Amino acid sequence: MPILWHNVPRKNNQIAEKSLPTESLLTVDELAYERDDCNVFNPINLVVEAGDILQIEGANGAGKTTLMRLLTSALQQTSGSIAYQGQSIAQCRYEYLADILYIGHQSGTKMGLSPAENLRWMSPASTSKADITHALENLGLAGYTDVPCYSLSAGQHRRVALARLATSQAKIWYLDEPFTAIDKQGVKAIEKQLQNHAEQGGAVVLSTHQDLALDTVRKYSIEAHADRGALQ
Repeated sequence: MPILWHNVPRKNNQIAEKSLPTESLLTVDELAYERDDCNVFNPINLVVEAGDILQIEGANGAGKTTLMRLLTSALQQTSGSIAYQGQSIAQCRYEYLADILYIGHQSGTKMGLSPAENLRWMSPASTSKADITHALENLGLAGYTDVPCYSLSAGQHRRVALARLATSQAKIWYLDEPFTAIDKQGVKAIEKQLQNHAEQGGAVVLSTHQDLALDTVRKYSIEAHADRGALQ
């Protein structure tokens, strides 16, 4: 099952207004993870600021999903540190988890529920029925909002999960291969959501082999150098 953190309720579907942090939104320093006494990837060093869209690059098996799970604290690193607004995520765990959204490879939809019911379950309590309907229809699910998910295709399940982007109040979105089983029209709709989120002061960290039609995307290769990735 993917990790889909439920956000702390806020007044509306915009990112909560807070005093601007003096530190970067996310700072990763010499992050490493071992499996069977072997390093999964070279030490990771990166900084994510508000407004960033950061694409993690690497071949299949390079460790992109492992990195995502480390960043969301689903895995514990072997060494190195992850800081949220200048504070270790271990010291601000509740605030950090409330401020992130992670959508992994699996859709996480409950088969016996409809897309609308799934999105209601996955969204903040303040989300209106109209917002849920609009989010689903925007991703091509018009006419399917109230049918059981067991009757939908894999691509439609993926769209149900990704519709949560429209209702999320999280600051940082972690998306692992979000465009899998999504057609060109759906990709454009998701790219627009990513751009809007960044323009509103949020940040996106995603892994994908898709070439994004966004000028503001930065790329981070976890294979670029022997000692660390290369931020471009």
